[in-house]
Amino acid sequence: MKKIVIAGGTGFLGSALRKHFLKKNIQVVVLSRSSRNNSTNFKTVHWDGKNPDHWIDDLENADILINLCGKSVDCRYNSKNRKEILDSRVNSTKVLGEAITTLKKPPVLWINSSSATIYPHSETEYKTESHEVGKGFSVNVCKAWEGAFFSFITPQTRKVAIRSSMVFGNEGSVYKTLKDLSLRGLGGTQGSGKQYISWIHIVDFINAIDFIIKNNKINGCVNVCAPDPRPNREFNRLLRNSLGVKFHFPVKTWMVYLGAIFMKTEAELVLKSRKVIPKKLLDSGFTFEFPDLESAFNDLNRFG
Repeated sequence: MKKIVIAGGTGFLGSALRKHFLKKNIQVVVLSRSSRNNSTNFKTVHWDGKNPDHWIDDLENADILINLCGKSVDCRYNSKNRKEILDSRVNSTKVLGEAITTLKKPPVLWINSSSATIYPHSETEYKTESHEVGKGFSVNVCKAWEGAFFSFITPQTRKVAIRSSMVFGNEGSVYKTLKDLSLRGLGGTQGSGKQYISWIHIVDFINAIDFIIKNNKINGCVNVCAPDPRPNREFNRLLRNSLGVKFHFPVKTWMVYLGAIFMKTEAELVLKSRKVIPKKLLDSGFTFEFPDLESAFNDLNRFG
């Protein structure tokens, strides 16, 4: 493997993957709306996420394409944001698929983001890749996203849609927000506390991507999350314990809805139960470095 193209590679996940591959002396090309400094093995190429342009040249002879594009869902779901959330995912996927079909030597693997939120709310049954999908705006976005991805026939390119949970890291991830809330005494049970939280440590996320790249038998939809989803009540208790926080303030369901308005986000991100496990990864022999919350929190908190 000599060359990887990452679309939308300037965010938290893209930056982590870029650093990981550069350490392996692999050339990384990032497709981005912003420009960055280039080096021997790293360059950015401008693209708008919806139109073909000269960036297609960098896909020719690339080994891997990873698409992480998509407007953050941490916002209010008004009509403008809903359109941007959907379009940023579907349009980028479509233009990449169209580009691949024109190449003489396309990437051997195309990894496209999706989300574990595609499954229905569940507080009892674990959800695997074989389960049904849910309903609602967020689910419909995922369905359209994956629909665009799998609509392309790519005989030379293996395709994997990664249904990711929240990814925890110390740089730019949602973990910092959860940690800050807990340290301020706001890390109590949110809502009923029965809703499950699916998550994965950034190290295991990167390792899972490596594993998918190396395992030619993995294709289709893959859950990328730790095998240890926990109820909100337990999740927050373990987080407080790991931080040495004694005081905590429980947040009632109506408070979550009210707080979401002031924080310009959506209550669904907190209240929906995502009880998801990575069956395909486990069945394929993937080993997690941080398979449980306790070990993940201990590692993340080592660095303050």
